[in-house]
Amino acid sequence: MSELFHLENGAIKEALFLASPNYNQRPKGAIIDMIVIHNISLPPREYSGAFDYVSDFFCNQLDFSLHPYFSKIADKKVSAHFYIRRNGTLKQYVLTDARAWHAGPSAFNGREECNDYSIGIELEGSDNEGFSEHQYFVLLRLIKTLQAAYPHITHENIVGHSDIAPERKTDPGPYFDWERVKRK
Repeated sequence: MSELFHLENGAIKEALFLASPNYNQRPKGAIIDMIVIHNISLPPREYSGAFDYVSDFFCNQLDFSLHPYFSKIADKKVSAHFYIRRNGTLKQYVLTDARAWHAGPSAFNGREECNDYSIGIELEGSDNEGFSEHQYFVLLRLIKTLQAAYPHITHENIVGHSDIAPERKTDPGPYFDWERVKRK
């Protein structure tokens, strides 16, 4: 396993930071003890190549006229802490100590509002195919970094969006290699 990323004041120095307005403060006394893994592609199952519609979406800068699907999400205000593109590029939108809006209505082990105590990581992808080696390399390094900074994040608390919102969400999907992540 590679060395850790440099996390300082809630920011990963090696990540491209694009500030999202879609966040707020965590509740007083909240302990960060969970990582939620998602997948996203805009439009669904398409990768935007040189364009980064996901970053535009998380930063409220997406031109909704560019694709018919975008009109379906025009009223959404969402973000994640991190986004890992298929080529391994790591982007950050919200400082880790803040509450990103990635989970929506959610619960895990009897606790609701998972955004309050989790860090959200989006992988560029869909439920219909596997993720790249570049993505796993960056993801494992990021998880290791976050666990070092937030020791309450155990392997049992690294979950998928489908684990915290099973009636609404299916990501990161059946092709995500949980064994690889859990054995790191």
